[in-house]
Amino acid sequence: MRSINSFNLVPKPVKFELSGEGEFNLSGSTVLVYSNEESKQVANFLSQQISERIGMQLNFSDAQKESNVINFVLESSAQDQSSLQYKEGYSLQITSNSIQIKANKPAGLFYGVQTLLQLLLSSDFLSTPTSTSQPSSLKLPSLNILDYPRFSWRGIHLDVCRHFFPKSFLFRYLSLLAFHKFNTFHLHLTEDQGWRFQSLKHPNLTTIGSTRSSTLIGPGGGSTFDNVTVEGFYSQDDLRELVSFAATLFINIVPEIEMPGHAQAAIAAYPELGNTDIPDRSTTVWNAWGVNPNVFNVEQTTIQFLQDILDEVLAIFPSKYIHIGGDEAPKDQWKASALAQKRMKELGCKDEDELQSWFIKTMDKYLTSKGRVLIGWDEILEGGLAEGAVVMSWRGDEGGIAAAKAKHDVVMTPGYALYFDHYQGDPKTEPLAIRSEILDVKQVWNYWPVPKELVGEEKNRVLGAQGQVWTEYMKTGSHVEYMLYPRACALSEVVWTGESRSEDGGYEGFSQRLEGHLQRLSTLGVNYRRDFQKH
Repeated sequence: MRSINSFNLVPKPVKFELSGEGEFNLSGSTVLVYSNEESKQVANFLSQQISERIGMQLNFSDAQKESNVINFVLESSAQDQSSLQYKEGYSLQITSNSIQIKANKPAGLFYGVQTLLQLLLSSDFLSTPTSTSQPSSLKLPSLNILDYPRFSWRGIHLDVCRHFFPKSFLFRYLSLLAFHKFNTFHLHLTEDQGWRFQSLKHPNLTTIGSTRSSTLIGPGGGSTFDNVTVEGFYSQDDLRELVSFAATLFINIVPEIEMPGHAQAAIAAYPELGNTDIPDRSTTVWNAWGVNPNVFNVEQTTIQFLQDILDEVLAIFPSKYIHIGGDEAPKDQWKASALAQKRMKELGCKDEDELQSWFIKTMDKYLTSKGRVLIGWDEILEGGLAEGAVVMSWRGDEGGIAAAKAKHDVVMTPGYALYFDHYQGDPKTEPLAIRSEILDVKQVWNYWPVPKELVGEEKNRVLGAQGQVWTEYMKTGSHVEYMLYPRACALSEVVWTGESRSEDGGYEGFSQRLEGHLQRLSTLGVNYRRDFQKH
């Protein structure tokens, strides 16, 4: 009997068994049966995918049928309604007569559909995307799957500031995340090198801040620039459209507006936002990489400006979590600025770390008043952190450990395991990357988001994990995909399958499934790194 690994499902389902009772024959006469509007929407998604990927047109019905049907069943079970199994779990049963996807919530139905699509995209016909004919039917073996995620935060990030990517690529990016059961897209919208969020109240942020005149060539620290203009931003209507599309994929978009550092593009647009009594400070959009010394000043007018931006962000993004950055904010200008030092004394801050803490707490209080939750990189722990704020631990695991022990929720994002701007193999044969360390698929798959130092309830503070895609050297969507896949496939199994990924052959079993899964990505036209086993 075939093993689970022969079906090449990524991420691996929690429970899988073949029933050995014949095959289901999917054809143009197969009917999609739904019970209410929510299940109909998921059924419609499957219909569209089958039409686009396979060329079959399936019919719909809200009346129960006995055979040749795909049933979408929403029914509440006796499970703990706060559990992920209740919120996002599903069962998938295939018999010779029917396919049934059952869940408590529409998200569960949707993830069941993604598993079914992976099974459908395993056929020999679909492994040759240049084929011009379409199958009259596809056969699926009888099986039973019970599946649910290990973590609630299953995220992938994208920096659209160092290099800008069109809206159409973001739609594709989201679709591929959904295919791997990710549910969070962290959209990094502002940086030293470009401001990509349209503000109607402060238009210079995009008329000036979205354009840089050149870009550094080669590794950081160099002095050669290409003199090629990089520009672009997303209108508020673009972002509303993106949020709406993401919702159909059960993906939450977490927007990031950087503060108080990584502020050069905003300061270029409005120089008064910077520390104005510092001589010889740059007021152009930055064209290099690394940490820029320019940071926002701490005057109330600047705080109000940034809260204006947050108001516009909140009107577009319904996300519970709003990211404010907080990382890599040099304190040199605050130390040298008489205005910043005067403000620091007025606020009763003993040093610049406390000043940044005041800055972050001010934004936390503001977001809390709007019913949202502040999230930031682990530097926000420095000087004290507001109660309720969430930490992304990127400088290793230490920030996550400290935050969880201080009773803050944590998303694990350590550079050593989840920064997909690292090389995947020998730098001599790989495209230029920002970091010299090699991070391969096996390292990602072996990563575990809950540090051993956490005990008891501290472990529950870990919401999940997220892969980062910083784009200093990624100018095209194709290059982004090369850096993301198949490492994102490995991360999907960490955050979805969890501890049980070690079953069915462990990493060797995953490698076997991934080899087959990559054929699906070929069918979808994804520019993944082909030889994932080679360093």
